[in-house]
Amino acid sequence: MSNPQQLVQKLWNYCNILRDDGLSYGDYVEQLTFLLFLKMADEQSRPPFNKPPAVPKGSDWASLLARDGDELETHYRHVLESLGKRPGMLGVIFRKAQNKIQDPAKLRRLIVDLIDKEQWSSLSADVKGDAYEGLLQKNAEDVKGGAGQYFTARPLISAVVDVITPRPGQTMCDPAGGTGGFVLATHDYLASHYALDRAQKKLLKSGTLFVVELVDSVARLCCMNLLLHGIGGDGTDEVPVLVQDALAGKHGEYEMVLTNPPFGKKSSVTIVNEAGEQEKESLIINRDDFWATTSNKQLNFLQHVFTILKQHGRAAIVVPDNVLFEGGAGETVRRELLKQADVHTLLRLPTGIFYAQGVKANVLFFDRKPAQEKPWTQKLWIYDLRTNMHFTLKENTLKRNDLDDFVTCYNPKNRHERKESERFKAFTYEELSKRDKVNLDIFWLKDDALEESANLPAPEIIAQEITDDLEAALEQFATIAEDLKSK
Repeated sequence: MSNPQQLVQKLWNYCNILRDDGLSYGDYVEQLTFLLFLKMADEQSRPPFNKPPAVPKGSDWASLLARDGDELETHYRHVLESLGKRPGMLGVIFRKAQNKIQDPAKLRRLIVDLIDKEQWSSLSADVKGDAYEGLLQKNAEDVKGGAGQYFTARPLISAVVDVITPRPGQTMCDPAGGTGGFVLATHDYLASHYALDRAQKKLLKSGTLFVVELVDSVARLCCMNLLLHGIGGDGTDEVPVLVQDALAGKHGEYEMVLTNPPFGKKSSVTIVNEAGEQEKESLIINRDDFWATTSNKQLNFLQHVFTILKQHGRAAIVVPDNVLFEGGAGETVRRELLKQADVHTLLRLPTGIFYAQGVKANVLFFDRKPAQEKPWTQKLWIYDLRTNMHFTLKENTLKRNDLDDFVTCYNPKNRHERKESERFKAFTYEELSKRDKVNLDIFWLKDDALEESANLPAPEIIAQEITDDLEAALEQFATIAEDLKSK
């Protein structure tokens, strides 16, 4: 089967067949990930590959094929548990893995009828990688248990990578890796824009691209996504995914950092008090290399990205609107960033492109610079892709050509020769520093819907935008209520 659409549909059909016992699509995508890895590891150990077995005998694919009924279900559970304790790639894929397919007959069908009949290693990286990406997108769209908060719209990622213009040999990291979209797009850009020699191809596969992800289940999806696209190890201990809290400290320095940290303002942890009741306690990140101490996760990620950039390194980070205007720690972070980095571009994103509801976000582009007394930011160019732009996740999805004008205005070949347009305006450092709290939430276009009723968008778009605004307001109120409880 050479068509990724056919392959993803086949996989998805099996998810639907197996889904009648109350589990989410995400649960089955996770189980497919375990089984796909074991099958591919088995194929790699056989001709024509003949690589050393990546999975210990007795926990391998052959051991699953040899069993049926309750014995299969019990053995599969032990396989997941034992592999989760292994180092390297196996540990990332199987850490805290659980069998959620309790019916042995369904598990047997999944192994024998679906996975075993396909020679996955003989498929091109494009086919199996695109098929797995398709599964991840369907998982993101799933209302019940979907991982939408870890899936960034691929057209947006593609445009961001196009303007960042990665170059061979430069390291790139996503400290909130999700399902690996930014890493994959960077890999594809380098592979398609340059005639790489053998050494460069080897470095691109392992040693150039890095991911940090906090959540085990998401890290394994990311790891499998990279593997199927030909990035990282081949089942050995070599793995580009680090499973840890990125905000805990520096984990390296990189020429490029591209990331979309998870939405949600506050970092918190659930604790049990003396009365046995659960409480949420704010996590305040206190690091010597941060400009401000705060529990605001987004502000902390912005500071973290700056710390892991090499001198003259380039960053693009998705941030919600509150990062642009919030006072206190927010003002401190913005002032220091404008001084110590060249904050040159801000892309105001439209609503309706994120699976997390009520999100109004932006992409902030900046370069880290050496220390000097004079502020590095001279002009901040803002592109407004939000005003009078209406997208939804299904009927009117964001497409790559919707970002063509932004890419043209950004002028990646020479961003010092930019020209203003209706949606693209420049603001000097002096103008920005004089704004109340250094507020960077700047807009100038008139909303057509406010001018005359004839320009109103479709009723379903109006309803969705009202819902988004209400959910964003409710989140802010909930944050205030939590803060008041803790005082």
